[in-house]
Parts: sequence; structure tokens; C-alpha cells
Amino acid sequence: MPAKYRSTVSVPVLPRRRPLVAFVLGTLIVSGPACAQQPAPQSAPVAVAVAAPEQNQSTTDSPATVSVTTKRNSNRIDRQVYDVKADPASSNDTVADTLNKVPSVAVDADGGVTLRGKSNVQIYVDGKPSAMMQGENRAAALNALPAADLESVEVINNPGAQFGNEGGGGPILNLVMRRERTPGGFGSVNANAGTEGRFNANSFGSYTTGRMSAQGSLYGRRDKRGASGDTVRERIDPVTGAVARSTQASNSDTENKVVGLNGSLSYNLGDKDVVAVAVMASGSDNDTISSERYQGTNPAGVLDSDYLRSGQREGSNRTYSLSTRLDHKGDSQGELFKMDLRLSGAKNEGDSRNATDYTVRPVNAQAARTRQDNLTDNRVADFTGDYELPGERGILKMGYKLARTSSVFDNAYFDVDAASLFERINTGRTNRFELDETTAALYASYQWRINSQWGVLGGLRAEYTDVDLFQVTTNIRARNNYLDAIPSAFVTYGWSDDTTLRLSYAHRIRRPSAGDLNPFVIYRDEFNVSSGNPNLRPSDADSLELGLETKLGKVDTNLRLYARRDTDLISERRFFLADNVLLTTRENAGSSNSGGLEFSFGGKATEKLTLNASGNLGYSEQTVLGSASGDKRSATSLSGRARIGYQIDRENQLQLMINAQGKTLLGEGFREPSATADINYRRTLTPALSLVVNLNDVFDSQKMDMITETDRLRETSIRRFDGRTVFVGLSYRFGSVGGNGQRQGRPGGGPGMRGAGGGMGPGGPGH
Repeated sequence: MPAKYRSTVSVPVLPRRRPLVAFVLGTLIVSGPACAQQPAPQSAPVAVAVAAPEQNQSTTDSPATVSVTTKRNSNRIDRQVYDVKADPASSNDTVADTLNKVPSVAVDADGGVTLRGKSNVQIYVDGKPSAMMQGENRAAALNALPAADLESVEVINNPGAQFGNEGGGGPILNLVMRRERTPGGFGSVNANAGTEGRFNANSFGSYTTGRMSAQGSLYGRRDKRGASGDTVRERIDPVTGAVARSTQASNSDTENKVVGLNGSLSYNLGDKDVVAVAVMASGSDNDTISSERYQGTNPAGVLDSDYLRSGQREGSNRTYSLSTRLDHKGDSQGELFKMDLRLSGAKNEGDSRNATDYTVRPVNAQAARTRQDNLTDNRVADFTGDYELPGERGILKMGYKLARTSSVFDNAYFDVDAASLFERINTGRTNRFELDETTAALYASYQWRINSQWGVLGGLRAEYTDVDLFQVTTNIRARNNYLDAIPSAFVTYGWSDDTTLRLSYAHRIRRPSAGDLNPFVIYRDEFNVSSGNPNLRPSDADSLELGLETKLGKVDTNLRLYARRDTDLISERRFFLADNVLLTTRENAGSSNSGGLEFSFGGKATEKLTLNASGNLGYSEQTVLGSASGDKRSATSLSGRARIGYQIDRENQLQLMINAQGKTLLGEGFREPSATADINYRRTLTPALSLVVNLNDVFDSQKMDMITETDRLRETSIRRFDGRTVFVGLSYRFGSVGGNGQRQGRPGGGPGMRGAGGGMGPGGPGH
């Protein structure tokens, strides 16, 4: 495929910094250890959660040290930061639950993540991509990690030049993991028991002394979830307009068991160098029992298929991430070079056994008993370097990235003889697909403080990607490469001490994932199959945003106007392969325009009452897939969240959380609005011990209602989930953080925006 850009990227020349420049250039050839942060000096009076490099304080939005025990501003020129550690429900919630409380973010029951209604969201961990947060692995990881391990969530709607595009090319949610750096030791233990045998527990500990700082967490979770669904499908003859109708009713019960750990160790080699190592690992096993009833008629209304399909699936998910980092401080104030090496992987395995009882056997029906083995294996090796050089009027940043991503999809399908139980491989439904992607990138940006009110950040990223596809089953190889120039720009204006205006623009590239490209047809059931499309092209997106951050009395107020255009949009497309067999695939289909107003308000209405509200009034328009006339479909929707926190007295705290999602456009249809509500109660028993009660999905209203409308297909699909759960737990803290042994935050909390200041997060620039 021809390159989109053939521009020559001009990288600014560094001023002469003799020892550090030589050191930086040397690392382009020889790799070193990575992934640490400078611990706070032992004399620090507060607990440092983010230890960013020291910067020239005259620079607008320059990096700064953020403390968990003070209300330092920490919104940044390119992102919004949401403090999640004060949420009373964090001792019980998963990361998926916490993301559902961040403005404009939605995580559905299947682990699908959207931001402002867009699904191509990248999720980073401490500023870097990870295999555990990509593809099919992401849902399991988000529902495994405890919210108690999070420090904050950064929402980056317009990623800058330092961020790559290999994870989806869309907006980024950066999960900043918990950091405690106070000299001495600290620990916490949370345990919760819920209805129907549900249980979860997590523990965290840290110890800092002299030059060394160590911390880690362990967690485990047992969860059960039931679901039911109803689908009505109408096939429309394009010539006669005759309609054939079919229905599907399903029920399933799933049990999940999860264990995991997260740890890091950092060491100061001297005044200028810090090295560290960090590890994350988790394992989950799930067992699902399901039943599905199918009935179908031909255009004359005569029943031509009727059967009951029973299934049992055993699945497992294993993830890991190992990282090392070296931070080297230069001779100039704030001069810093970081090298980061990360290895991560995620493996999903499933074994499904199905038995079908045919009342009316459809044409071309498969064996009554079948078995499927599914394997998805992703591995990422990522080596990055980032250099910062503050000057009198601004900050120069440069960096590089080398990455290798390997993905394997292995699907084996067996027909089972009902009498002997002998298994015979079904070659038409068995395949193996491999994809290797290599990325090399350079970026440069300059953040310039024009005067006391104006600040500008401009950046350019040059990214080369080579993709190698191998369909093993059919022995077909294909190769492609892309060269892209990716600009970004940010402007801030300090209107007053309490008010900041921000304007940002970013161009992004969304490249097809491994699953999008696999051309082999994968069988799901008698009515539904899926495949990728090896001819997919990358999708381009341009986004513009204008934000206002201010304080109205005691209320923190944030308003953001945004607009986005996607071209060569990668969308889901469905075709009928046979009379009632629907193929789901991917296609470059037209364009999408969206925009809207995002808002959030938060503050104390009284000494005891805290109110937080956020919402997104959005408009979207996109090409309708499956329409011969090339029609456009549009929608205006309002999504919102409200948190009401009430401090009953010194020991008792109550919180109500309401979450409403508006209408969302899809390629061939739309998703209907939905709403849920949660209640949390916390009672302080002693200064170190608290009782926590969580009631999730109070009205048991969690559902997914999908409508499809094309020239050949009309379909309504409703899935309902057993969302209402009750958990009762204890939270215990020991040791010292900020002098009182507690993680500090806003009463009545939940994710709240920290303010409108500067600073880079603990994850560094990110790639």
C-alpha cells in the first residue's frame, strides 16, 4: 500500500549538553534497564504519588510533583486527570467499575470500552501500551484488576506526538497505578463477601528506606454472572421484498475466578540515576453453561428450523507484564532521560462442547455434537527512550520507540460421533492465523511559555509500521507497511487564577488489528459466523477540542466542545452467506462526523453534602452500512452521571451513583439508551478499620439493546444481565501515609477531576 505521507521529519537539534547528550545517543545502540520513578527524598513531609522530574517553574503546564495529601493542580495541557483513590467503593470495585464512573467513559458487561460513544479506545498502564489491555484480553484484565490498585485515570482525547497508534489510534485511557513513597511502611487489606457466593480480596503494601522503595499488591476474586437474550431477525429479499423471520432465545451462567499480583522495586544509584523493575501478572478461569433456542421460517412463513443448543465452556486467561527502566538526570535543572523496556503477553484459551437437539433440522446443519478449541496469544516487546530539556521559555522533548507485536489465533473445530464420542476434525471450520507487526517511531515536541497567560505545545511523530500476515491453514502470506506523519498541537490560556482555556488538535491513525485482518470464517453457531478482512486500510481521524476549566464558587466546572471526523472508517458489516447464515466481518465504509459538549461539575454543596455531575451532549453522523443509496444516519444523545455523597456524621458516609448512557450509533444501526444506579455506605469503626457496603445495579436494569436496520436485514437484540449484587466488606490500613495511615481524598468521592494545573504523570510521556 502506498505510504500516506512521504514527509521528511525534521528533529530539532539539541543544545550542547556534553555528558548527557553522549549518554542519550549511546542508548540508541545499547539498551538498558527501565521502568522506575524517583522516590521522594526522605525528608519529604508528604506522601508523593507522582515523582516527576523537576522543571523550570516559569513554564506553563510544566511537570510538577503531585502529592496525595494536598490539593495540587494536576490537569495537564494534553489530558484530564481523575482522582479515583478517594472513591468509597474502590475497596470492592474492579477497574472496569471505576472506568464506568469517569465522565464520558462506558464499559459494558462484555468489557467493551467507549469514550464519547467511540469504541476505538486505547488503554495504557502507567503511560505505556500492554498486551494485557489489547484485543480479547482487555475485558478479562479490566474485570480482574482491583480499583484499589489505581491512583488515577488520565483521559487523553487528543493524544500528542509522544503517543503511538499501534493500539487502535483512538483516544487513550491511561491507568496510573498506585504509588506510595513515604519513608517507612504502609499496608492495606480489603475483603468483601457478596450474594450468591461472590467474594473478593486485595492487599497492598509499600516500604521505603534509604535509596530503595518497594511496593506490591495481591488480589483474588470469585464472581458469578447470569445473562439472557432475545433476538428477532428479519431477512429481506432485495428483489421481491419478502421477509423471512427467525428468533433466538438464550440463557447463560458464568463463574469467574481470578488471582493476580502487581509489584515494583526502585533503587537510587546516586543523585542522578534511578533503576527499577515492575511486574504484573494475573490468571483467571471461567466456566459457562448456556442454552439457546433457535426457530426460523422461510418467506412463506413455514417453519424450516427449530432446535435447542446446549453448551458448556471452560476458559482461561493468563497475562503478564515485566518492565525495567533507567532514569538519568542531566546537569541542567529538569533535564532528564528515560529508557523503558517492557515485555508483556496475554493468552486466552477456551474449550467449548455443544449438543444440539433438532426438532426441525435446517439445511446444511452440522453434527449434533461438536467441540471447539480456541487460542488467542498476544506478545508485545517495547523499547522506548524519552528526553526532556527545559529551557528559559519552554521544554523540548524527543523520543524513540521500537516495538514488536506478535499475535496468534488458533481455532480447532471437531465433529463428535454421538455413539462412540469419537472426534473428527472439521477442516472447513479449523484454522490458524499469525500476525507480526514491527513499529519504529521518532517524535519531537516543544512546549513554549509565551508569557504569563499563554502556553503552546506542538509536536510531530514519524511512525513506520511493517505488518506480516500468515494464514497458516491455507498457506497464504501477505505483507504491508505504512509510513505516517502525525501532528498535534495544544494551546492554553490562563484567563485568571481560577480559569483556564485549552485548545487542542490531533491527527490519529487507526490500523486494523490482528482479529480484523484474519480472513478465515470462524463458526459461532448455526446462524452466525465471523471473519476478518485482509484488505482493510488504516482509518484516519482528526479531532479538535476547546475546553474551559473554572471554579464557580465552590464548584469545579469543566466544559469541553469537541469535533471529530473519521475517514475510511473500519466498521462491522454483516452479509448473508446462505439462507439464514449471517457473516460478520469488517469493512472500510465511508466516514463519520461527531461533536458535542462535555461537562462536569463537582464540589461541596454543604459541609456534609458533596455533588458531582458530568455529561456529554453529543451529535454523530455516519454512513449507513448495507445501504445501496449510501444513506447517512445521525443521532443526538445525552449521557450523564451523578454522584451524591453525604457525610452523615464523622463515622458514616453514604454515596449514590447514577449512570445513564445515551443512544450510540453503530455501522448498521444503533444501541438504545440504558441506565444503572449504585449505592455505597462506609462506616469508620476505628481510625484504621472501616465497614463497607456496596449495592450495585439497584434496579437490576443493566442491558444491551441493539437495533440493526439495512436494506437486507432488520434485527432487534436485547441482552439482560444479572447486575444487582450486594457486597459487605472490611477495609483495614496500617502503617503511615501522610502521617495518618490513610489514602487521602475528597469525602463522598468517586472519580473527580483534580484541577487545572500542569505536570506529566508517573507513566511518563507514553508511546
